[in-house]
Amino acid sequence: MIRVLIADDEGIERMALCRRLEKHFGETLCICQAEDGAEAVELFKREKSQIVIMDIAMPVLNGVEAAEQIRRLDEGCVIIFLTAYDEFSYAKRALVIRALDYLLKPCEEDELVAVMEEAVRLAGLYAQGRTAGYFRPAGPENAPVRDGEERGESGENRMTQVAASILDYIRRNYMKEISMQDAARAMNYSDAYFCKLFKQCFDQNFTTYLTHFRMNEAKRLLQNQEMNVKDVSALVGYSDSNYFSKVFKRITGMIPSEFRDSQFIQK
Repeated sequence: MIRVLIADDEGIERMALCRRLEKHFGETLCICQAEDGAEAVELFKREKSQIVIMDIAMPVLNGVEAAEQIRRLDEGCVIIFLTAYDEFSYAKRALVIRALDYLLKPCEEDELVAVMEEAVRLAGLYAQGRTAGYFRPAGPENAPVRDGEERGESGENRMTQVAASILDYIRRNYMKEISMQDAARAMNYSDAYFCKLFKQCFDQNFTTYLTHFRMNEAKRLLQNQEMNVKDVSALVGYSDSNYFSKVFKRITGMIPSEFRDSQFIQK
């Protein structure tokens, strides 16, 4: 069972988030709740949560400050930020925290589920001692260095170029173990600013888009009858074929073998 801490000063938001997670993940998750950053830190010390979903704007201790303390307590904890701040200016301090993703409130259910699926996977890997290559130390040699240009260069042409660059990166790397931070670093942006750009370009977050991109590639590969599910899983970036099958079914409504069979029946 994966231990999850949800911290948000809005009780209705916390309850709604819990219901959505329980709907999709059932008894896989053990969820505890905090109503401010200080309580979140104390709960984390007691519960040793593996995943933390943290609202940025909270009283007593804001989400970034609380996450900084949590990161010092546990290097491998998976942190997801919730923010209502579309400009992400408040999130710049979160760079060294190495959050998995930023979800803009109110977040779409598909985005939430996609990010949580990845968080659960990473929490499982960390428990097995296998995430050394994923959570990179935030040092000057690999830290993202550019927060972006002023909203004066934000014309349609520039956004088109940014979107094309992001798509090119995804097409060349979707089969690898990549994260939002890897993409931001490759394009020389800070995590928070990259999240903002990605949302503007694609109207969803990076993890959700990458998941759907991989599933579309998987559907294409599954049309080859000679390829087994394990091979397809590896070719679209999933080392665990069972996890791949679970994500594939959530998005398509069928397990990979059923989808492949349906394609041959149609032909």
